[in-house]
Amino acid sequence: MVSMMERTGTAMPTMGTSTMGMPGMTSPSAMPTGFNFLMVPRCTIKMEKFTGGMKINCTADDKMAASMIQNLCKMLAGGMCSCCMMMNGMVVSTCNLTMGMCKCEMNDHGVMITCTSGDKSCAEMIQACCECMNTMLKAGCTCCVFMNNNPICCGNC
Repeated sequence: MVSMMERTGTAMPTMGTSTMGMPGMTSPSAMPTGFNFLMVPRCTIKMEKFTGGMKINCTADDKMAASMIQNLCKMLAGGMCSCCMMMNGMVVSTCNLTMGMCKCEMNDHGVMITCTSGDKSCAEMIQACCECMNTMLKAGCTCCVFMNNNPICCGNC
């Protein structure tokens, strides 16, 4: 299964961009253009803490979706990893995992992203982000995982 995600960065289809730093409203019935939306694989996301950081497992039962997640991860690997937590289409929280190194490993049903840091304080921040995001996932939020500010997958736990 694939879901649509807006590329303008607001995650709200009715929000546009305008001048002077203020978001502009568009008509809720406005049709999306092909250049503003991107198809993103739908997956199951599980996050867990471990010594020195956290793991993010993005898995899909559908072979095509799993392959798409893996290909996006391969193309975008080596850059910043972030997670955007959303509920009812509204952004609740965003965790930019800039305090550590994130690596992407392929598995049978998708990818596993590990974010680690040798610095104790940074590792604690990564683990705090993990706890926060797990709490939101359990409460019903949807997580979109980004690499280099590009979405690689969206899903729930």
